[in-house]
Amino acid sequence: MNIQTKMAHGIRVDFDGPYTMSIDGEPVGSNDTFEVYNPATDEVVANAPSATREQVEHAVAAAKAAQPAWAALSWEERSAYVTAYADALDAHKQEIITLLTTEQGKPRHSMATVEVDYAIYWVREVAKRRLEDEVIEDTPQHVVKVAHTPLGVVGAITPWNFPILLGLWKIAPCLITGNTMVMKPSPYTPLGTLRFGEIAQTVLPKGVLNIVSGGNDQGRWLTEHPDVSKISFTGSTATGKKVMAASSANLKRLTLELGGNDPAIVLPGTDYEPLIPTLFDAAYGNSGQWCIAIKRLYVHDSLYDDFLEDFVAYAAEKTVGNGMDPNTDLGPIQNKMQFGKLKSLFADVREKGYSVPLGGEIDEDRPGNFVPITVVDNPPKDSRVVREEPFGPILPIVRWTDLGEVIDDANDTEFGLAASVWGPDRDAAIEVANRIEAGTVWVNEIHIHGIDIPFGGHKQSGMGVENGREGLEEFTNTKTYMFAK
Repeated sequence: MNIQTKMAHGIRVDFDGPYTMSIDGEPVGSNDTFEVYNPATDEVVANAPSATREQVEHAVAAAKAAQPAWAALSWEERSAYVTAYADALDAHKQEIITLLTTEQGKPRHSMATVEVDYAIYWVREVAKRRLEDEVIEDTPQHVVKVAHTPLGVVGAITPWNFPILLGLWKIAPCLITGNTMVMKPSPYTPLGTLRFGEIAQTVLPKGVLNIVSGGNDQGRWLTEHPDVSKISFTGSTATGKKVMAASSANLKRLTLELGGNDPAIVLPGTDYEPLIPTLFDAAYGNSGQWCIAIKRLYVHDSLYDDFLEDFVAYAAEKTVGNGMDPNTDLGPIQNKMQFGKLKSLFADVREKGYSVPLGGEIDEDRPGNFVPITVVDNPPKDSRVVREEPFGPILPIVRWTDLGEVIDDANDTEFGLAASVWGPDRDAAIEVANRIEAGTVWVNEIHIHGIDIPFGGHKQSGMGVENGREGLEEFTNTKTYMFAK
C-alpha cells in the first residue's frame, strides 16, 4: 500500500503509516510500539503505538471532559456529527478495505468490502435512531415520565475477526446517546481502527472519540478505570470473564458479546441442495472466524449421506489464499495464537481417527496462517471438534435420528449465542427453534442482522444486547421523573 490523503481541515491520514492514536482530538504516538503482521505472508506490515498508562489516563480524562457538552447537544445535533463521520469514512472506504485485508486477511473483493460497506451503513442508520421519553402516567394530579440519560465515558474493546464492523457497531450507539468513548482495538488488528480514529478527528469535537492501542495491559487499565462507566467488549468468553471481574470495582455497566458453539439442525424432508451455498458460507465465511458461524451441523439420517457428499463436493471447489487475490474465497487464520489452537484441534481429529472427507492436513511449510477447508464426518458428541468453538474452517457434520435428542445435543453447551433450524414445514421448524437455548435463532435463513434487531447471547455467550432499541438503552441509565401537579 502507498495511499495518502489529506482531510479537509488539514489532518493527514496516511494509510501506509506511521500509525497514531487519537487522544483529545490529536494524533498521538508512543515510544513503545508493537509489530502488526499480514497473516497471509507472515510479514510485518507496520509498527503500532503501544499506549502508556499516562496516555490511557489522558484519553479517559479527555472523554470525561468532553462528555457534558456532547450530552447537552440535541439528538439532531449529535446525529449530524455522527452522519458526517459516516460520510468521512465513506470517502476513504477503499483505503480502509485494503488495510482490513492486509492486517486481518479476509478477501478484499468479498468479505472485507462487505464489512466496511456494512459498517458505514450502520453508522449512518444508527444516527437516525432516538430514545424518546415515555410517559407512564399523566393525570390531573400526577405525571410519571421515564427518560434515558447517558452513562458518561464508555470503554470499548474490540476483537480481531471483524475489527471495522464491530468497532463502529459500538461507536455509533455510544455517541448518539450522548456518551463519549475510549476504544482499544485488538493488538492483532489495530491499524484500521487507528485510521478511523484519525478520520474522526476531522469531524467530531475533541475528546468525544479516543482510540488507544496496545495489549492486555491497556485493556486492563481501561476496564479498571474509575472514570469509565461502561465497558462494551466483544471477544472470547474467557476474556469476557476477566473483563467482568476487572469492571466490578465501580460496578461498571457491561455489554459482553462472547463466544458461541452455534448449532444448525436440518430436518427431514428439507430440500437441501439449494441451501448448500448458504450453509457453507454460514460455517466457513471469514474462514470460520466469527462467533455466529455454524459450528455444528446436524443433518437428519434420511438426508445425511447425500448431503455429506454434495456438501463436500461444493466445499472442495473453494480456494483458500491471500485475501488480495480476487480468486480467493477464504483467507488465512488471523493470528498465530488461533492458528496454534487449530493445529491442536486438527491433531486431535487425526489421533482419534475420525472420518475426514475433506481437508484435515495443515501445510505448516506454507507461509501464512493457512488452514484448509475441513469437514469431519459424524464425530462423537463428546469430541473436541463438537464440544469446542474452533474459530476456524473446520466443521463437524453430525447424523441424527431422534428430534428430542438432537435438540438436547444442540443445547448441551455452555454457549448460547445463535442457532438455525432448516425444514420444509415452517411451523414445525419454529417449534424446534423455540426449544433452542440461544439469543438468536434463525428459521430457514441465517445471519440476518438489522439496526433495529437486538442481538445478544444466552448462558456464557454474553450479557446485554447490541442493536435495536435495547442496544441503544444499553448505553444509558433509566431515569424516572415524577411530578405532582
